[in-house]
Amino acid sequence: MSLEFRHIAHAYGDVEALKDINFTAPAGEITCLLGASGCGKSTLLGLAAGLLKVQAGSIHCGGEVLADEKQSPPPEARPVGLMFQDGALFPHMTLAKNVGFGLPRGRRGEVEGWLEQVGLSGLGGRYPHELSGGQQQRAALARAMAPEPPVLLMDEPFASVDIVLRRKLRRDCRRVLRASETTTLLVTHDPDEALDMADRIAVMEAGRIVQFGTPAELHEAPAAPSVGAIFGGAQIVSGWRAGAGVECDFGTFDAESVAGPLPDADEFDLLIYADAVRLAEDENGLIVRDHHLMGAASRVALADEQGNEITVETRAPIDLNQRYRLVPDAGSIRAFARD
Repeated sequence: MSLEFRHIAHAYGDVEALKDINFTAPAGEITCLLGASGCGKSTLLGLAAGLLKVQAGSIHCGGEVLADEKQSPPPEARPVGLMFQDGALFPHMTLAKNVGFGLPRGRRGEVEGWLEQVGLSGLGGRYPHELSGGQQQRAALARAMAPEPPVLLMDEPFASVDIVLRRKLRRDCRRVLRASETTTLLVTHDPDEALDMADRIAVMEAGRIVQFGTPAELHEAPAAPSVGAIFGGAQIVSGWRAGAGVECDFGTFDAESVAGPLPDADEFDLLIYADAVRLAEDENGLIVRDHHLMGAASRVALADEQGNEITVETRAPIDLNQRYRLVPDAGSIRAFARD
C-alpha cells in the first residue's frame, strides 16, 4: 500500500515547516526522510501518523485519501504502525504482553513468532528494564509490526543505540521489513542509516525536498551540491571557468575531469569527491597539513598558500609538509549554478 503526499504545506505560526511537499513512498519499500534537525521531516511523519492535522494538501494511502484539510483521523483510526526513538514499551508489562498489546485475543498466539523474527525468542517473560537497549528496540519493532499495519512510520528508531549495535539492528530491521512487504517511512538525520535501510531517500532542507530517488541516483547524480556532500563525501568549493575546464583554489582541472556542461555563470559551485582524486608530487602544489588512517585509506588534509583546506582519501604513502597537486578522476567533478 503506497503512501503519497500531495502539495503538503505546514506552518507553526509564522514559521513555514513544510513547503509544497510531493512524493510517493512506494508499496512494500522502505523510504527514508533524511535531513538535519528542523528541516521538517518529523513534522511530515506527524502528519502521516495523525499526530498533526493537515493544513494544506492531502495524504493518500493505497490511492485513497487518508487525511486532508477536511478530515484528519486519529492515529488509531489509520492503517499505520508507529515506532519511535525510545521504543515506548510499557514498563509494567512483560515483553510478550507488550508485543501482543495491539493484537485481538484470537491472535495472541502469534507473539512468539514475532519475537523469533526479531531475535528475541524465549525472552517473552522479561520486563523492559531487564532488556538491553538493542533488545528494547527489537521488541518495539515487533510490537509495531505484530498488527501487520500496511504502513509503518519510524522516527529516529536507532538513535539511542550504540554505533556497533545500531549497524546490526538496521540490517535486521531491513530484513524483517522487506520480508513482510510493509510500506515504511523512516525519519533519520544519519546518511549511513539512510543508505543502510532505504530503497528510496527524500533529502530535505528547510521544509522542501531537494531530491528524491534511490541511493544510487543520489550518489551518482546529485541534484544539488548539498546532496553530493551528504552521500559522496564531496566538498563544495567555489569554481570558475578555465578554458574548457574549471579552476578553483585547489587547482586547475581539464574538461575531462568535469561531468556535464558548465553553468552559464562567472562563478559556480564545484563538487570534488574525496575518493575520486589522485595526488601527484608537485613542488608548487598544495601542502599536506594532516593525514590519518581511516581503515584501508588515509584521509589527507591539504592547504593552499592562503590556508584554505581540502580533504582527499588515498592509499598511497603520504608525508607531512610534502606538496602535491590534485588529479581528479575523469568525470568526477560536478558543477552547479548558484541560486
